[in-house]
Amino acid sequence: MARESKPLVFFEETMEKLDIRTGRIITVELETKTPKLTYKMTIDFGKFGTRTSYGRFTKHPVEEVKDRLVLAVLNFGPKKMGLVTSEVLVLGVQYPKADSGEATFVSPAVNAKIGSKLF
Repeated sequence: MARESKPLVFFEETMEKLDIRTGRIITVELETKTPKLTYKMTIDFGKFGTRTSYGRFTKHPVEEVKDRLVLAVLNFGPKKMGLVTSEVLVLGVQYPKADSGEATFVSPAVNAKIGSKLF
């Protein structure tokens, strides 16, 4: 039997309000000033600028993360993570068989244009 999903919402009330864009990770390093190990990622969103994000994508080696295309929410407010502040939320899903919160990326299947909007 299928699990019940969350209540029905409408595009105009939800997705239309989110600014989800494609970015390229240009620098990545292990961050230890957060409650759990995370990566500090500098992401280029083209005409939308460069932003910093912290995320628990550490099951991926650094060399696999650098230059990766990702999808991120640009219009959430900044989020404190210990002593650092994340400017954008990089989208991810649970990494297989990893601790809760450890993620793998949601990425375009092809080399999409930097700054392009999810629709």
